[in-house]
Amino acid sequence: MTVIAASDSGNFLVSPNVGVMIWTLVAFGITLLVLWKVAFPRIADALDKRRRAIEESIDAAERTRREADQILKEYRERLREAREQAEEIVDRSRRAGAHVEDEAKQEATEIREQMLAQARRDIEAETRRALDQIRREVADLTVVATERVTRKTLGPDDHERLIKEALDEFDFSKLPVGATPNGGSEE
Repeated sequence: MTVIAASDSGNFLVSPNVGVMIWTLVAFGITLLVLWKVAFPRIADALDKRRRAIEESIDAAERTRREADQILKEYRERLREAREQAEEIVDRSRRAGAHVEDEAKQEATEIREQMLAQARRDIEAETRRALDQIRREVADLTVVATERVTRKTLGPDDHERLIKEALDEFDFSKLPVGATPNGGSEE
Protein backbone atom coordinates (compact mmCIF):
# COMPACT_ATOMS: atom_id res chain seq x y z
CA MET A 1 0.00 0.00 0.00
CA THR A 2 0.99 3.28 -0.72
CA VAL A 3 0.78 5.90 1.74
CA ILE A 4 0.03 9.28 0.51
CA ALA A 5 1.90 11.81 2.26
CA ALA A 6 0.10 14.76 3.66
CA SER A 7 2.15 17.06 1.58
CA ASP A 8 1.06 15.29 -1.68
CA SER A 9 -2.66 15.41 -0.96
CA GLY A 10 -3.26 19.03 -2.18
CA ASN A 11 -0.51 19.22 -4.76
CA PHE A 12 -2.43 17.79 -7.69
CA LEU A 13 -4.50 20.98 -7.81
CA VAL A 14 -1.50 23.20 -7.73
CA SER A 15 0.91 21.22 -9.78
CA PRO A 16 0.32 21.37 -13.50
CA ASN A 17 -1.13 18.28 -14.97
CA VAL A 18 -1.38 18.26 -18.75
CA GLY A 19 -4.50 16.11 -18.88
CA VAL A 20 -6.42 18.33 -16.49
CA MET A 21 -5.29 21.37 -18.40
CA ILE A 22 -6.50 19.99 -21.68
CA TRP A 23 -9.88 19.03 -20.26
CA THR A 24 -10.11 22.46 -18.62
CA LEU A 25 -9.33 24.14 -21.93
CA VAL A 26 -11.87 21.92 -23.74
CA ALA A 27 -14.52 22.69 -21.11
CA PHE A 28 -13.66 26.40 -21.32
CA GLY A 29 -13.86 26.30 -25.14
CA ILE A 30 -17.22 24.49 -25.06
CA THR A 31 -18.50 26.93 -22.48
CA LEU A 32 -17.21 29.82 -24.56
CA LEU A 33 -18.79 28.35 -27.71
CA VAL A 34 -22.14 27.85 -25.97
CA LEU A 35 -21.93 31.35 -24.57
CA TRP A 36 -20.98 32.66 -28.03
CA LYS A 37 -23.89 30.95 -29.71
CA VAL A 38 -26.58 31.32 -27.07
CA ALA A 39 -25.84 33.89 -24.39
CA PHE A 40 -23.75 36.55 -26.18
CA PRO A 41 -26.30 37.21 -28.93
CA ARG A 42 -29.03 37.56 -26.33
CA ILE A 43 -26.81 39.81 -24.21
CA ALA A 44 -25.88 41.83 -27.33
CA ASP A 45 -29.58 42.10 -28.28
CA ALA A 46 -30.45 43.18 -24.78
CA LEU A 47 -27.64 45.75 -24.81
CA ASP A 48 -28.71 46.97 -28.27
CA LYS A 49 -32.32 47.27 -27.10
CA ARG A 50 -31.18 49.12 -24.01
CA ARG A 51 -28.94 51.40 -26.12
CA ARG A 52 -31.80 52.10 -28.57
CA ALA A 53 -34.21 52.75 -25.69
CA ILE A 54 -31.74 55.18 -24.12
CA GLU A 55 -31.12 56.89 -27.49
CA GLU A 56 -34.89 57.11 -28.10
CA SER A 57 -35.37 58.53 -24.61
CA ILE A 58 -32.63 61.07 -25.25
CA ASP A 59 -34.16 61.94 -28.65
CA ALA A 60 -37.62 62.21 -27.11
CA ALA A 61 -36.26 64.39 -24.32
CA GLU A 62 -34.51 66.59 -26.90
CA ARG A 63 -37.69 66.84 -29.00
CA THR A 64 -39.70 67.64 -25.89
CA ARG A 65 -37.17 70.30 -24.91
CA ARG A 66 -37.28 71.83 -28.42
CA GLU A 67 -41.09 71.75 -28.38
CA ALA A 68 -41.10 73.33 -24.92
CA ASP A 69 -38.68 76.01 -26.14
CA GLN A 70 -40.91 76.61 -29.18
CA ILE A 71 -44.04 76.78 -27.03
CA LEU A 72 -42.28 79.15 -24.64
CA LYS A 73 -41.19 81.31 -27.58
CA GLU A 74 -44.76 81.31 -28.98
CA TYR A 75 -46.14 82.10 -25.51
CA ARG A 76 -43.75 85.02 -25.11
CA GLU A 77 -44.62 86.28 -28.61
CA ARG A 78 -48.36 86.03 -27.88
CA LEU A 79 -47.85 87.73 -24.54
CA ARG A 80 -45.94 90.55 -26.27
CA GLU A 81 -48.71 90.85 -28.90
CA ALA A 82 -51.36 90.84 -26.17
CA ARG A 83 -49.52 93.61 -24.33
CA GLU A 84 -49.21 95.62 -27.55
CA GLN A 85 -52.91 95.12 -28.26
CA ALA A 86 -53.81 96.11 -24.71
CA GLU A 87 -51.68 99.24 -25.00
CA GLU A 88 -53.25 100.00 -28.37
CA ILE A 89 -56.75 99.53 -26.94
CA VAL A 90 -55.96 101.79 -24.00
CA ASP A 91 -54.46 104.37 -26.36
CA ARG A 92 -57.51 104.20 -28.65
CA SER A 93 -59.79 104.51 -25.63
CA ARG A 94 -57.90 107.58 -24.46
CA ARG A 95 -58.06 109.13 -27.92
CA ALA A 96 -61.75 108.27 -28.22
CA GLY A 97 -62.41 109.74 -24.77
CA ALA A 98 -60.54 112.91 -25.69
CA HIS A 99 -62.43 113.06 -28.98
CA VAL A 100 -65.78 112.61 -27.24
CA GLU A 101 -64.79 115.26 -24.70
CA ASP A 102 -63.77 117.66 -27.48
CA GLU A 103 -67.00 116.97 -29.35
CA ALA A 104 -69.02 117.51 -26.18
CA LYS A 105 -67.22 120.81 -25.53
CA GLN A 106 -67.71 121.89 -29.11
CA GLU A 107 -71.38 120.91 -29.04
CA ALA A 108 -71.87 122.72 -25.72
CA THR A 109 -70.17 125.80 -27.16
CA GLU A 110 -72.38 125.67 -30.24
CA ILE A 111 -75.52 125.25 -28.11
CA ARG A 112 -74.40 128.12 -25.87
CA GLU A 113 -73.76 130.33 -28.91
CA GLN A 114 -77.15 129.40 -30.36
CA MET A 115 -78.84 130.14 -27.05
CA LEU A 116 -77.00 133.49 -26.77
CA ALA A 117 -77.93 134.38 -30.35
CA GLN A 118 -81.56 133.42 -29.69
CA ALA A 119 -81.54 135.44 -26.47
CA ARG A 120 -80.12 138.44 -28.37
CA ARG A 121 -82.78 138.06 -31.05
CA ASP A 122 -85.48 137.79 -28.39
CA ILE A 123 -84.12 140.86 -26.58
CA GLU A 124 -83.97 142.82 -29.83
CA ALA A 125 -87.52 141.78 -30.74
CA GLU A 126 -88.80 142.71 -27.27
CA THR A 127 -86.93 146.01 -27.45
CA ARG A 128 -88.49 146.77 -30.84
CA ARG A 129 -91.94 145.84 -29.54
CA ALA A 130 -91.43 147.96 -26.45
CA LEU A 131 -90.22 150.91 -28.53
CA ASP A 132 -93.15 150.55 -30.91
CA GLN A 133 -95.54 150.42 -27.98
CA ILE A 134 -93.87 153.45 -26.40
CA ARG A 135 -94.11 155.33 -29.69
CA ARG A 136 -97.79 154.50 -29.98
CA GLU A 137 -98.46 155.54 -26.42
CA VAL A 138 -96.43 158.76 -26.83
CA ALA A 139 -98.33 159.50 -30.02
CA ASP A 140 -101.68 158.83 -28.36
CA LEU A 141 -100.75 160.91 -25.32
CA THR A 142 -99.51 163.70 -27.57
CA VAL A 143 -102.77 163.71 -29.49
CA VAL A 144 -104.83 163.66 -26.28
CA ALA A 145 -102.71 166.40 -24.70
CA THR A 146 -102.91 168.54 -27.81
CA GLU A 147 -106.66 168.12 -28.04
CA ARG A 148 -107.03 169.14 -24.42
CA VAL A 149 -104.76 172.12 -24.83
CA THR A 150 -106.30 173.32 -28.04
CA ARG A 151 -109.77 172.05 -27.27
CA LYS A 152 -110.31 171.01 -30.79
CA THR A 153 -110.14 167.87 -32.84
CA LEU A 154 -107.12 167.51 -35.05
CA GLY A 155 -107.05 166.14 -38.57
CA PRO A 156 -104.87 163.35 -39.86
CA ASP A 157 -102.17 165.77 -41.05
CA ASP A 158 -102.12 167.47 -37.67
CA HIS A 159 -101.84 164.07 -35.94
CA GLU A 160 -98.92 163.06 -38.07
CA ARG A 161 -97.07 166.38 -37.58
CA LEU A 162 -97.57 166.34 -33.83
CA ILE A 163 -96.46 162.69 -33.55
CA LYS A 164 -93.32 163.42 -35.54
CA GLU A 165 -92.49 166.44 -33.38
CA ALA A 166 -93.09 164.48 -30.18
CA LEU A 167 -90.86 161.64 -31.34
CA ASP A 168 -88.11 164.05 -32.32
CA GLU A 169 -88.23 165.60 -28.86
CA PHE A 170 -88.34 162.23 -27.04
CA ASP A 171 -85.06 161.42 -25.20
CA PHE A 172 -84.03 157.96 -26.49
CA SER A 173 -80.74 158.05 -24.59
CA LYS A 174 -82.58 156.85 -21.49
CA LEU A 175 -83.50 153.62 -23.28
CA PRO A 176 -81.33 150.47 -22.90
CA VAL A 177 -77.98 150.50 -24.69
CA GLY A 178 -78.18 149.18 -28.23
CA ALA A 179 -81.65 150.50 -28.99
CA THR A 180 -82.09 153.31 -31.55
CA PRO A 181 -85.02 155.60 -32.22
CA ASN A 182 -85.91 153.71 -35.40
CA GLY A 183 -86.32 150.45 -33.42
CA GLY A 184 -83.12 148.71 -34.57
CA SER A 185 -79.98 148.07 -32.65
CA GLU A 186 -76.62 149.71 -33.05
CA GLU A 187 -74.03 147.43 -34.57
